[in-house]
Amino acid sequence: MSASIYKQPRRRKAEFITPPNVLKEKVGTGGLSEEILDKAQTLLENNAVDFRPLGDMYLESLENGIAYAKRAARNGDDHEALIATMLYPSMQLKAHGGMFHYPLITRIADKLIQFLEVIERPDLEVLEIVRAFHTSIRAILHGGIKGDAGRYGDELEKALVDACFRYFEKFPDNKTDLPN
Repeated sequence: MSASIYKQPRRRKAEFITPPNVLKEKVGTGGLSEEILDKAQTLLENNAVDFRPLGDMYLESLENGIAYAKRAARNGDDHEALIATMLYPSMQLKAHGGMFHYPLITRIADKLIQFLEVIERPDLEVLEIVRAFHTSIRAILHGGIKGDAGRYGDELEKALVDACFRYFEKFPDNKTDLPN
């Protein structure tokens, strides 16, 4: 398995599944004209859709995943399923952030995904780190911080990544015990 930025072996890979493209099957193969591509690019660049309702939906899903993992991990539930409840909304935030002019959300969600790919199980310390990512993304979204936020965005991203590194320093084997 390959290593992540956290210098840990990857235990799972967040994988995008491409559904069948029914429209393409009906139309056939071939490229799009430059004019159509330019119009699509302009539409994306000038997108004025409010991302907050969609972002809030994914943040709520992530919060639910955190809460579920906190309750269920004590019962010995399947760690992979618990991690998946947090991984899916993180992937959605990463995918949609840039499209709606929130590249900092995309960057931070990407670091969260990389963390979730390498943890062994969602122990309480992991869940606190995931909650820090959640809180940061929520602040960016509700603060309307579009763009990369410059130095402050870099510092926020670094602080979150540093928290992940501190976790692995504290628990090098990544197998902490949950309280009963």
